[in-house]
Amino acid sequence: MLNNVISQRGTFFILLAAHTDRLVAGASATLRLITGLGNEGHQTALLIEEVNLNETSADAIKADFIRLLYESFTTPINRDQLHTLILDLDRVLNTLQSVANAVNMYSIGNSTPEARALASLASDACLLLNRAVIALSDREQAPRLAVLCPQIDALESQASDLMREAITKLFREEGDEQAAWHAMKMRRFYFTQVAVLHGCKRAAHTMEEILLENA
Repeated sequence: MLNNVISQRGTFFILLAAHTDRLVAGASATLRLITGLGNEGHQTALLIEEVNLNETSADAIKADFIRLLYESFTTPINRDQLHTLILDLDRVLNTLQSVANAVNMYSIGNSTPEARALASLASDACLLLNRAVIALSDREQAPRLAVLCPQIDALESQASDLMREAITKLFREEGDEQAAWHAMKMRRFYFTQVAVLHGCKRAAHTMEEILLENA
């Protein structure tokens, strides 16, 4: 009985890590998608599908995680906090999916330096989230978690600053109606990209709260 309880408690962290593995993979595919736009032979459709497949896989993991929450008598961390964390992580991947699908929706055929930089920041933040979730499973790694979460926060701040500069640049340059439409769709695209980092920051703050309450 005791062994079963211990095993079940470990399963929560295994599922969280598996979910963030999909998150890292989705962010990597999104980065490759945006970086390669406009290049000859770029496999846009395949990369968008790669993001969608990772989101679908993560949804299945989230469902298993929530089912385990309902079925478990005890949890390694406050039940509500675990529920909040898995939802935070899931929102990040959902937003990555929105970024990938926006490439087709807005007919974005070429990348920009700003879009590439934002995609790189998002990929870095997702990798840090993965490391933070792994650290969360081990009390001895609490100091490492305390370092990782502010790093995610810093990446989100960089992304917000970059977005403001990018939007200012878009609307500073005058042009015809087509140029105005391009500015509007890229503004929306940049906002969606930065929303990925907002989600990472939110998940990091949830983990910081867990860390403080379990110190």
